Amino acid sequence: MLTAAVAFALTAGGVAVAGLRAYRRRFLSATRWFAVALLPAGLYLTGLFPVARTIGDEIADWAVKLVFDPRVWTGIVLLAVSAGLLVTTRWVGRRGAVTEGRESAAPAAGPAPVRPAVAPAGQGAQAEPKRAEKAKGAEKAKGAEKAKSAGKGKGDDGLGEFADIEEILRRRGI
Repeated sequence: MLTAAVAFALTAGGVAVAGLRAYRRRFLSATRWFAVALLPAGLYLTGLFPVARTIGDEIADWAVKLVFDPRVWTGIVLLAVSAGLLVTTRWVGRRGAVTEGRESAAPAAGPAPVRPAVAPAGQGAQAEPKRAEKAKGAEKAKGAEKAKSAGKGKGDDGLGEFADIEEILRRRGI
């Protein structure tokens, strides 16, 4: 009987707060309060309060056994070892240390050659040598830039990155 009184008192209090929130035109908050206010009455009417009490008693009994029973500690150690093994194998698997009987693939020799998927209309096979020459020229230019930046060494004042920007500005006449 006391459980029913407490449940319905909580429900009435929650409905009152929901009404105040609705009066202040905070309808979303009022709806949330109303939904939460219905929980105690619903739990009482469905008979779940005794179930909750039983669950609480069982958790309390388990906690007492946790402190005093070495068998429970052995179970906790086994669970911790299991979790540790699962986490470790997941970590090792992601790092690629375990190949599972397969040999690891050798890295590619270099970047793939530059080839368009479709040749421009009317050029056919004649355009291939020109594109290959352009690609080789671009690779040489990149290599020269890398060598130039690597050659500066210790005397670099940190402004080498701005050389590209200066070149672009000169081309545009700025």
